[in-house]
Amino acid sequence: MSTMALQRPVSVQWDVEQAAALYGIRNWSNGYFDISPAGEVVVNFREGNPDPGGVSLIEILRGLRERGTQLPVLLRFRDFLTSRIAELNESFAQAIRESSYHGVYRGVYPIKVNQQQQVLEEITRFGERYHYGLEAGSKPELIAALAYLRDREAYIICNGYKDEEFIDLALQSSRMGLQVILVLEMPGELPLILERARLLGIDPALGIRVRLSTRGSGHWAESAGDRSVFGLNMSQVIDAVDYLKEQGSLHCLRLLHYHQGSQIPNIRAIREACVEATRIYVNLVQEGAPMGLLDLGGGLAVDYDGSQSSSPSSSNYGIQEYCVDVIEAIKQVTDEAEVAHPDIITESGRAVVAYYSVLLFNILDVSSFEPPASPAALPKGAHETLADLYSVEEALSQRTAREGLNDAVYYRDQLRSLFVHGSISLRERGLGEKMFWHLVTRIARLVEDMDPIPEELEDLQGTLVDFYYGNFSLFQSLPDSWAISQLFPVMPIHRLGERPVRRAILADITCDCDGKMDRFINLRDSHQGLPVHPLRDDEDYFLGVFLVGAYQETLGDLHNLLGDTNVVSISLEDGRIRYTHEIKGDSVADVLAYVEYDPKELAARFRHFAEAAVAEGRITPQERRRILTAYEDGLRGYTYYEHP
Repeated sequence: MSTMALQRPVSVQWDVEQAAALYGIRNWSNGYFDISPAGEVVVNFREGNPDPGGVSLIEILRGLRERGTQLPVLLRFRDFLTSRIAELNESFAQAIRESSYHGVYRGVYPIKVNQQQQVLEEITRFGERYHYGLEAGSKPELIAALAYLRDREAYIICNGYKDEEFIDLALQSSRMGLQVILVLEMPGELPLILERARLLGIDPALGIRVRLSTRGSGHWAESAGDRSVFGLNMSQVIDAVDYLKEQGSLHCLRLLHYHQGSQIPNIRAIREACVEATRIYVNLVQEGAPMGLLDLGGGLAVDYDGSQSSSPSSSNYGIQEYCVDVIEAIKQVTDEAEVAHPDIITESGRAVVAYYSVLLFNILDVSSFEPPASPAALPKGAHETLADLYSVEEALSQRTAREGLNDAVYYRDQLRSLFVHGSISLRERGLGEKMFWHLVTRIARLVEDMDPIPEELEDLQGTLVDFYYGNFSLFQSLPDSWAISQLFPVMPIHRLGERPVRRAILADITCDCDGKMDRFINLRDSHQGLPVHPLRDDEDYFLGVFLVGAYQETLGDLHNLLGDTNVVSISLEDGRIRYTHEIKGDSVADVLAYVEYDPKELAARFRHFAEAAVAEGRITPQERRRILTAYEDGLRGYTYYEHP
């Protein structure tokens, strides 16, 4: 994918196939999204959709606005949850059949990936056909899991630190017939669990989380290896086994667990870890533990950038290959040791829910970069450094682009230094800046069609972009983009039959220098500037951020006191769009209450201030009424920009 020009003639031919290639939608969307002949992003619900072309996001958005829903809005597609759960379970079932593996697959969903009630309800409802369970890493998550999981063949895996209440609740739930397994994260947990189990008269189902020496890959590589934060090292595992033997409780040890990280892009790292973990599992069986369960943790990656590579935002494998490699690795090791094949658990949260949510927002304004015209001739008596800068243009060509950029930067910096020391005038410095940006623009156009673009010139276009101001908060809705530079697919959801002739950095409305998206997916690498269309006076311009269902809904903060967005679940029933599970976003009063303000007290304080202004003759009683009404309306209003 080549970088886009700053400006191209609109008359150049363009079609939706080129748009699909430019934004990579068919590479990262897993078939859930596409572009219609009308140039709009469409949702492919697959089941129950009589229109093979999908349902337009613009049509969905139009229906929301007619119902009074303001942007930004988070759309949830519950059909995608069921689709992903089915794909994961059926892929494991196929790999098990084809390899004559004797164990079964019993996946669990880690609640921390998206704790929203609707997600948990949908997963437990549909997952029951596969005995799909839940993973709880805290007491609140366990309480939520126990309220929704009723399948006695599904597992509840309890990770994280556990106090007495957590342990007692897990043990009592197992007495009620649920398959609850307490996983040791730290050596000190074991005596407390056994003590509480004895007091309650319950045999606990135990697991051990181990630290593998095999490292992962990608952003979460530190989740595995000797320096990982959680889990027992091999010496501690042996100590735990010996302690269980001393206490006559080795028969309680049923599961081995490890975790490589949240997004492992390289299948080789997954297979190597699986082999090491299975070796440990085999040895625990040989120590006399009954075992029976091997929990591979998370790590099943999502191909955010569509490159099908081992880059941190991608994945060089699919679900089917993942399942086959895991089954083959476990079978080979256990067969060699003549140990029964364990049942397999994975905690694949990201891969299940990432596609589920899409953030839609409108562009409020734009600050355009306009390439400067060629500066006028040098004034008489101009400083020689300014003359040197002007002379750079004479030798510019595609071949000399790198040298020309280096010279332009050098002379520009010299002029700035001369100005600081009083050697040139403000007018001369201004002419120099104008000539510099003229040269940079020319060089950017010279190199845009080079393949490959020289490394020194790759980021050049990133300095020549517009700022599109979006009605959203990066910190609230896309915290991973800010915190760990996670790339999400971003694109316009309409006008895709037109060539996007501008490039933009997306700024949110937080007025924070970090509140921006300036790196976007590319088949080769991320690049600066999103290809976009010029704004029109008579219509809104809408963008979508895709694959945000994992972590983004619950990691956000209240930066600038911008709260949760409106949320609407979308499904297709009998060929018609259904708007269900509508959740109104936070009001101003809501977010102020989160940070310990009392909205009633705020209104009373402002009312007192307004009355004082009346007494001082600054406003009339009628003006006081209007001002108080505006203040109270503001408290009840949406935290984001509201269209009249």
